[in-house]
Amino acid sequence: MDINTLLKQQQAFFNSNSTKDVSFRITQLKKIETLLKSNEALLYQAIYEDFGKSQFETYVTELALVYHELSSFIKNIRKWSKKQSVSTGLVNWPAKSYVIPEPLGNVLVIGAWNYPYQLSLLPAITALAAGNTVILKPSELPKKTSEVMANLINNNFPSDYFCVVEGGVEETTALLKHRFDKIFFTGSTAVGKIIYKAAAENLTPVTLELGGKSPTFVMADTDIKMTAKRMVWAKFLNAGQTCVAPDYVLVEKAIETEFLEALKAEISAHYSSATIEDNYLQIINAANYKRLIKLLDKDKIYYGGQTNCENRFIEPCILHQVTFDDDVMQDEIFGPILPIITFTNLDEAIKKVKERPKPLSSYIYSKNKKTINKILHEVSFGGGAVNDSLMHLSNNSHLPFGGVGLSGIGAYHGKTGFDTFTHQKSILHKSFWLEPNVKYAPYSHFKLKIIKWLMG
Repeated sequence: MDINTLLKQQQAFFNSNSTKDVSFRITQLKKIETLLKSNEALLYQAIYEDFGKSQFETYVTELALVYHELSSFIKNIRKWSKKQSVSTGLVNWPAKSYVIPEPLGNVLVIGAWNYPYQLSLLPAITALAAGNTVILKPSELPKKTSEVMANLINNNFPSDYFCVVEGGVEETTALLKHRFDKIFFTGSTAVGKIIYKAAAENLTPVTLELGGKSPTFVMADTDIKMTAKRMVWAKFLNAGQTCVAPDYVLVEKAIETEFLEALKAEISAHYSSATIEDNYLQIINAANYKRLIKLLDKDKIYYGGQTNCENRFIEPCILHQVTFDDDVMQDEIFGPILPIITFTNLDEAIKKVKERPKPLSSYIYSKNKKTINKILHEVSFGGGAVNDSLMHLSNNSHLPFGGVGLSGIGAYHGKTGFDTFTHQKSILHKSFWLEPNVKYAPYSHFKLKIIKWLMG
């Protein structure tokens, strides 16, 4: 089926008003939940074949978040979809005002490769929960996960409601030539600009979940051992191929040596040669492997960094004595390389961060509330955590997820996600039984005086 025909069918189905029925939406979400849970073995096998991701990590970082959102939507969308009464004011009395949440229409979701289930299914499910139809275009890089999602969805849902279109740049380009009511994209800033430009041709609203170099501030008063434990897990999860991973660390000079040793100890404990195969991933493809290899400055490797081209393997690596001018600091790393930059003056460190594009995330490790609040107040970023990393995403029903500036436009997760795919239709509903003449000609100073009072 060609894209034009598919989109026309989805437009016709949306215009039938079937998706506006909340009971219909809940039934479809339950169907998705059952479908995923009954086919977990297929999902696990596919992602393992793509880049060696274990069942444990797949469930924790992908399926658990999808299941959590499904449960939240099934529980809450009836309430979220209700008409909401608001204040009217004297100028329109007698009348009432209310807001009707309504679905936008036909949605295109373009997923990302690094968490192929979560970053494809989560926005698609959110759009369906809001009452839209969805065309999902997963990333083509993890080929098996794209195939398994296409087979499960296309064999169990009518294409005029929910459909997966596989392919690469050519297919994505073809999709972007058509007018959608919403486009949701997760990926790089460079590709995000292409998506945004294409959407502008049709004035299509866009949510862009992008990336950036997410800094981590480590202050001298932190719990060094716990900081290292949490940071190593967050950085090397998914072999560092995480858009909100700590991209680099700014650590106070006074604790540099102790902190580096703590990082080394954590990596040794959790990514030893005996356990790394079951607890670690491959780099997604040869192109990204080669890109990352170029960032391994041998003169600055503090620990790790062993590589295997055949298996696309890069050992967790710490770089030290790094400056903002080094190659590793020019673009988002998106891999298992952690640069450490020392500082003695926090204001200067903050200044360096603010000179760069606003990141998707930032993390602060400190026991000092004044320091924590200073960084939170002065540094703009999408979202983050204090004394932890990545775990703000686990509270996905309550904390909106999205970037700012070059790290993204818009947000989703939970009620925020529902609103992202919803139009708030504002209505003033008046009665016929009274209509004062104060707003009608001929105008007078007296009428103006009344108008100022009514609208003041």
